[in-house]
Amino acid sequence: MSVKIRLRRIGAKKHPFYRLVVADTRSPRDGKFIEILGTYDPMTEPAKLNIDQEKVKAWLKKGARPSDTARAFLIDLGLLPKESAKKRPTKPPKAAAKPEGAPEKAEAPEPVAAAATKEA
Repeated sequence: MSVKIRLRRIGAKKHPFYRLVVADTRSPRDGKFIEILGTYDPMTEPAKLNIDQEKVKAWLKKGARPSDTARAFLIDLGLLPKESAKKRPTKPPKAAAKPEGAPEKAEAPEPVAAAATKEA
């Protein structure tokens, strides 16, 4: 089971409020979660972010992977190095996805035309 540190929306309509949670990657955004790590309120000026740093460190040691937004928050707090600011890798293009040792797709031989005429 792989787990992610991600945001879970709990705010009302047009008034977002988020919890930073640890959840199974298969669960929906606002679905089942394992543990609450903090909160984020983007409606205040400036935005409020409360995170339990000890819990976050413990989950990162266990192998939890933060989402892009959660990663940005953790970098701002100094819990992750700035080198990890790069977004997670996307799928490579099909041309680059082939291994180097794999041969190119061989072209199919031309079909042999059947003898359509009969000799009399």
